Amino acid sequence: MSAAEGPLVVGVDSSTQSTKALVVDAATGEVVASGQAPHTVSSGAGRESDPREWWDALHEALRQCGDAAREAAAVSIGGQQHGLVTLDEHGEPVRPALLWNDVRSAPQARRLTEELGGAKFWAERTGSVPAASFTVTKWAWLAEHEPDAVRGTKAVRLPHDYLTERLTGEGTTDRGDVSGTGWWASATETYDPEILAHVGLDPALLPRVVRPGEVAGTVRDSHDLPFAKGTLVAPGTGDNAAAALGLGLRPGTPVLSLGTSGTVYAVSKRRPADPTGTVAGFADAHGDWLPLACTLNCTLAVDRLAALLRLDREAVEPTGDLTVLPYLDGERTPNLPNASGLLYGLRHDTTAGQLLQAAYDGAVHALLGALDLVLDADADRAAPLLLIGGGARGTAWQQTVRRLSGRPVQIPEAKELVALGAAAQAAGLLTGEDPAAVARRWNTARGPVLDAVERDDATLARISGVLSDAAPLLERSEPTR
Repeated sequence: MSAAEGPLVVGVDSSTQSTKALVVDAATGEVVASGQAPHTVSSGAGRESDPREWWDALHEALRQCGDAAREAAAVSIGGQQHGLVTLDEHGEPVRPALLWNDVRSAPQARRLTEELGGAKFWAERTGSVPAASFTVTKWAWLAEHEPDAVRGTKAVRLPHDYLTERLTGEGTTDRGDVSGTGWWASATETYDPEILAHVGLDPALLPRVVRPGEVAGTVRDSHDLPFAKGTLVAPGTGDNAAAALGLGLRPGTPVLSLGTSGTVYAVSKRRPADPTGTVAGFADAHGDWLPLACTLNCTLAVDRLAALLRLDREAVEPTGDLTVLPYLDGERTPNLPNASGLLYGLRHDTTAGQLLQAAYDGAVHALLGALDLVLDADADRAAPLLLIGGGARGTAWQQTVRRLSGRPVQIPEAKELVALGAAAQAAGLLTGEDPAAVARRWNTARGPVLDAVERDDATLARISGVLSDAAPLLERSEPTR
């Protein structure tokens, strides 16, 4: 490990499938140590994880960081959004957490939207229209299907809240992550009493919302992590807000993130409220807003198809007239929670490589379709797309985004941007800086820019046409499994 110029901080990314920890020099942004450990996610109709596995994974990731983690002066945790964590009076999980990509609450999402004034009411009140990913719909599903679990719940948390509370002993959240619950009013930045009453959730069960730049707490005595008692703990935030901090985003810069889910977002000074439900009107982690559109199927869906075809994920060929809608987990954008994957245009001469490229096209089409709604009037629509996430290093992903967007694409060299954003948040506690300014000082967005190519309008139009024609099949009320 090289000698650090400034104090060390720890940034954590507790994602769907693993926890990653970085020890970062707050002065330079140099990553001096890192660690990673996996989680278990259930398969089948639901997507659930035991929150205690997240804690165990955090312990292992920090152990891999060695002595550097023990020297940290501050820590912050970024985590997967929307997950419903229910705790008993001892702070232990009542049941496994319902994760963001668990779509069983789609009926509850539709019912809540109808019962409380329709999509316009929800967009104006919370910034978003409820979808099956949102925490409020998961609570409604739990109340309907597992009332004993609801009765046994003495605290309701998001994934990053759970880990932060185990560090500090205090129930806290932040505006970025809480804005994805569906029970936080974005106009007033408070919990919404009407929505909470409607779903039967006592506000006393919810955590305190910590403001940007505020200390969430300090590391308490009773823990088994390599932090000294009194180490500062930042508010933490949801994964997308953390990645935005990690990039040091300024308003209007578009981001396309390729991970288990795909997202497009940009920081905005304007509070978003899209009644179509395509754009979620999230808050960011430093006082602005983060309008965002998310797809459930991205790298995992394409990799699954590559595995079925026994192809390397880069073994693509031009598609011809083949269309794949890779909605293997249902879909959120477009809002088709019960859909499954669809293949159209198969011929005798279709190759496996063409089929794989069509899956890439289908995944990117969904994201680009929402991009214009995400960007506000101040955005530079010719600026390079910042391409991040696990898929951003893949040539096939890069070329597909370039071809279907017609825009230049920039690939930041920095990896683990969620953990870096959390580290910038922790560093901001020590220096008094805006965490996004810390990330800009670290130059985290530096990376090569791929020139724009002519947009493939024919492929975009073909996919849109197949999606429109297949709507009755994709909108079936019950999933076909």
